This record gives sequence, C-alpha cells and structure tokens, in this order.
Amino acid sequence: MVEFLGKVRRHLKLSFDSIRNERLKKNLLQAIPFWVASLITGLLAVLYTRLFSYAEHGTAYLFQHIAWVFFLLTPLCFIVAWWLVKKFSPFARGSGIPQVIASIELATPKQHQKINKLLSLRVIFIKVLSSLVMVFGGGVIGREGPTIQIAGSIFRKINQWLPRWWPNVSRRNMIMTGAAAGLAAAFNTPLGGIVFAVEELTKTHISYFKTALFTAVIIAGLTAQALLGPYLYLGYPNINNLSPFIFLGVIAVAIISGLGGSIMSKIILLIFRWKNKFKFNYQHVLYVTACALLIAGLAFFINERMFGSGKEIMATTLFTANKSLPWYMPLFRIAGPILSFTTGAAGGVFAPSLSAGASVGAVFSSWFHFSDSNTNLLILSGMVAFLTGVTRTPFTSAILVLEMTDRHNVIFHLMLAGMVASLVSIVVDKHSFYDHLKTFYLRELEREENEEDKAQPPNLQLE
Repeated sequence: MVEFLGKVRRHLKLSFDSIRNERLKKNLLQAIPFWVASLITGLLAVLYTRLFSYAEHGTAYLFQHIAWVFFLLTPLCFIVAWWLVKKFSPFARGSGIPQVIASIELATPKQHQKINKLLSLRVIFIKVLSSLVMVFGGGVIGREGPTIQIAGSIFRKINQWLPRWWPNVSRRNMIMTGAAAGLAAAFNTPLGGIVFAVEELTKTHISYFKTALFTAVIIAGLTAQALLGPYLYLGYPNINNLSPFIFLGVIAVAIISGLGGSIMSKIILLIFRWKNKFKFNYQHVLYVTACALLIAGLAFFINERMFGSGKEIMATTLFTANKSLPWYMPLFRIAGPILSFTTGAAGGVFAPSLSAGASVGAVFSSWFHFSDSNTNLLILSGMVAFLTGVTRTPFTSAILVLEMTDRHNVIFHLMLAGMVASLVSIVVDKHSFYDHLKTFYLRELEREENEEDKAQPPNLQLE
C-alpha cells in the first residue's frame, strides 16, 4: 500500500511539473517578442535622438554664419519632407500618435492591410528621414511623437514575424506596449510611458498586459540609458523656498497655457479641413513654401528661437539666470507648430507644446517679477498645462514633466496645472487633438479601401 501511494505521489508530481513547465515555456515564448522589440526600440530611439540633435545643431550653426540661406533652405527642406511622405508613405506624416491609436482600434485580423499602412518598416524609414529634413530646415517639430509610431511599427513587425507554432500574442497589446516603450525611450520617462498607455491608449484592462508593459518600458529605457547615460530630459531646476501663494500663479498659467494648447490644436484641424479641398499638388507646394518662408522670415528678422523643437528655450529659462523672454515668444511657439505640422511632413508636437508652455510661464513670471524658484515652477506648470491642452492627458503630462526634472516636491502643483488645463480646454473643444486626427486617419483609410474596391474589375463567373 505504501509503495502504491508512493507511485501515485510521484506520478502526480511529474504531472504537475509537466504542467508547470508547459506554462512556463508558454509564458516565456510570449514574453520574448516584447523583449526583442523593446531592445530594438531602445536602440532606434537613441539613434533617432542623436540624428535629430545633429540636425538641430546644424540648423543653429548655419544660422549663425549664413542666416540668409534659410530663405532658400527652409522652403527646400519643407517641400522635400512633404514630398517624401506624400510619395512613399502618406500615413507617416505628422506626429504618429494618432496613427498608433487608430492601429489599436483596428487591431483585428480583418484590418491587417489598414494597419500595415499605419505601422510598417516603410513608415519608420520615411518618418525618420522626413522629420530630420524638416528640422534641419528650421521646422518647429519634435521627435517624441514620431518615436512612438516607430516603436509601434517595430512591435507590430515583430508580431508579424512570429512563426505559426508560436503561442498567440495579442496584436493590440503588442502595439500599445510598443507605444509606451517608445515614449519611455524618447523622454527617458518610464512612469510616463506606463501612464500614457493607461490614460491615452488602452481600451483593455491593464491587468491583461501589465507584465509585458512594465518589462517593455524597462528594457527600452535601460537600452537608451546604456547608450546615452542615466540622463534627465531636462535636468534639475531649482524649486526651493516657494511662495505659499504660488498656486494662484500656477492656476493662472494653467488657464492661459491650456487654452493656448487647445486653440493651437483647433487651428491646425481647421487648416487640415481647408487643405482637404486642394485638388492639385501645386496648391500643396505653394502652401508648404508659404509656411516655410514665414518661419524663415520670423526667425531672420525677429528671433531665431522660432526654429526647432524649443528644447533650448526650456533649458535656458529653467537653468540660467536669463529667464525672461519677449512677450511674443509664446505666440511664436504656437505659430511654429501650426506652420510646420500642417505642411503634411513628419514631425510631432510634444516638444513644441512643452516649449510653448514654458514660454508662457516665463513671460507670465516676468510680468510679476517672481523669484527664480517660483519662475521655474510656473515654467514647469505651463509645460504641463499646454501639453494637456493638446493631448487632454493631465496625468501623463504631469508625470512626464516630473520625470524630466526629478522635482517630486511639486507633484501636486503640476497635477493642479494639468487638471485646470484639462477643464478649460473643454471650452475650445470637447475632444483632444489626437482623437480628431485618429478619426481623420480612419476615414481616410476607409475612403482608400472603397476606392481600391471600385478600381478592381468585377469577378466574372462562367455559367
């Protein structure tokens, strides 16, 4: 009897071990695609960051030595950047975040072809090339939104390359995780990537993919840090000895910046609707040229800070004694993304939005002669509020700025700025900038599919 019970126990143990090993094997195989895609995302994000930085430094160098050349260079770069997108990958234009959101909604086997237009290797190449050409010409764009579409494309492609015998990996979760990893690698903000996935992207409960999300963000972030070092996107601004009533200034800056971000978004959308009436390519070329000449003229005749993503404005106002900006700088930083984004070339609005909010905070502080530490807080609050006005993601905006600066003692001030901006933005538009663009891309995909169906000859059946 004892021998029989011993055999039963050994048999149950072997069966349990077999089940456990199979589960472990399946979980491991399901995790490997996320790990591989995260590593590639981190590497590409670092490469893109360096290329983008070289392009911006090249712009600054040329402007210091032969500024007049931008009356030729800016239109040429804008037209080339627009043409690359139009000719080779139309859905590589703009930020990339709305394309990722649209892909998540379309993440079913029946929508395979539509998603391939939004996320692919071609999109990655054209996205990088077009945005680099654009920023070298002085375009007011950022690399963070494009990095998210690049990451989504990488995760999507890895998912497609899996052999048939591989355990099933959710397409939707793969794309969402890729977007979060892309944001984390672009800003070096792992918490921001996670909050962004939860607040902006996910329609699925996070418990279904939280492990993949956390590991992807960690791997992509560590890869970027291994090559770039454990840097902060901005640095450590001085925020000590704050006034007990500074929250009133935070609210005021948040109202102005939140309205500014939502108004900028509204103007861009109105221009897109107007441009949809263009029937000929020369109309687009004329518009792109006009935008380029206007940006070059404002930079040449008034202030060269019209060019670029605006990171230099954030760094200067936060980390030097020169915190004052001319009164028109917020208007310049709003006009720049409008003129650049509406050309149809690749480039995001994350960094330009942050710089616009920073300029609002700096100008507001100069009016009331706040101390340096109070000014720094208002600059950070403006960044959170302006980005919230565009994205309507107050928690993501607050966490991003918090991680960029590592100033945890003002987390409640930043969250207050995001909340106020989110509330006042509703006055301009109930929906976010990315929601409108997502709907626009989905309609465009549907229209293209209908046109392709009409172009196909009818199937003739022999009787």
